[in-house]
Amino acid sequence: MAIPSAQMESMTSLSNDLFYDILRRLDGPTLASAACTCAAFCSISREERLWENVCSSMWPSTGREDVKSLISSIGGFKKFYADCFPLIVNKEVTEYQRNEYLEDSEEWTEAEYYGDMDESEGISPSDFVSLVDIRYKDRPVCSKVLWGIPNANGINGWFYNCPFRVDLLTYLSSRDNDRDDEVTLSVSDGLPPVTSMERERKDGKLWQELRDGLRLSWIIVNRKAKQAANLASWSPLGGQRHWPTDKDFVIRFGSVLSAKDILPCQVVECVLIMKFRMTRMEGEGVHTTLKLTELSMQLEDMEGTHVNGRNSLLILKGALSCRRSKNYSEVLESCYLYSKVQSELREEKMRNENRLDRLCILSGITAFATLWYYYIL
Repeated sequence: MAIPSAQMESMTSLSNDLFYDILRRLDGPTLASAACTCAAFCSISREERLWENVCSSMWPSTGREDVKSLISSIGGFKKFYADCFPLIVNKEVTEYQRNEYLEDSEEWTEAEYYGDMDESEGISPSDFVSLVDIRYKDRPVCSKVLWGIPNANGINGWFYNCPFRVDLLTYLSSRDNDRDDEVTLSVSDGLPPVTSMERERKDGKLWQELRDGLRLSWIIVNRKAKQAANLASWSPLGGQRHWPTDKDFVIRFGSVLSAKDILPCQVVECVLIMKFRMTRMEGEGVHTTLKLTELSMQLEDMEGTHVNGRNSLLILKGALSCRRSKNYSEVLESCYLYSKVQSELREEKMRNENRLDRLCILSGITAFATLWYYYIL
């Protein structure tokens, strides 16, 4: 909607400092919208300081000095926000691809499936940086930065042929040897009090609060390519409560990434796992407390098999330039479509295995009957 000329004249009489003071109070989407309203706002909105404030508010991990230097080296905070605020959308899981995967996955040779060393020589694990932020009820509770990919030294090392997995907490705690840097949630953070696990199993109030309140951002930056992308779904896609012990809560985030020309399934799921364990229950002088015990990332194909290190690097590199959307419902639709196709694939595989089992049994019975017939004769 156009601004009336009278209002425009009064706005132009205001100083740029006042404009800046107005814009610095806005969040990212509002700041981007304000930049389209008038020339003054458009000019001031190009200020990197504004977008630095937006990014540090959205992702506290970007407030570190080393991360600020990293973001400046890949194009600045405005570009970084434009790359990482929209979430990854992938709708390449079509009926054609399902059929193609069922028919052609077994035709791939071992060299094709595990990848060519030459293809990944230009991608170094040290090029990647992970910026991880957790919020609970819109309050930051954890910010971590991981430079490179742990245990990936050497091009001929085991990393390239073994399942890819980044266990963020385990690596950082072993490297920094800092046990005081634990991430906890308690009643003071908004958790409902839990007096017994039996009651929690019945009403599931704590589990529901975690599902509704937790938000995860896992941004990967490629320093060499000067690109960044957010691999998380922001809100949980699913999870399990009380697993594997009675006091564990596992929450799953993620996204669907393209694996075209890398794996036969053409798409994979980036699985981000957050696990909390109840360390204290409500009692006299004690409040319900949860401790973050796992924060990990891995890539899985349609059959749930972990993708190896070499192919994971290729997929992550491709994710930096994939399609994204600010429409969160479109992001969820992409993830749920993948889950639906994955379930259909597993059911089809089970049906094929059952048919094969019946055929083997029938063949065995026929062979036994034939032998018995000749034995009687």
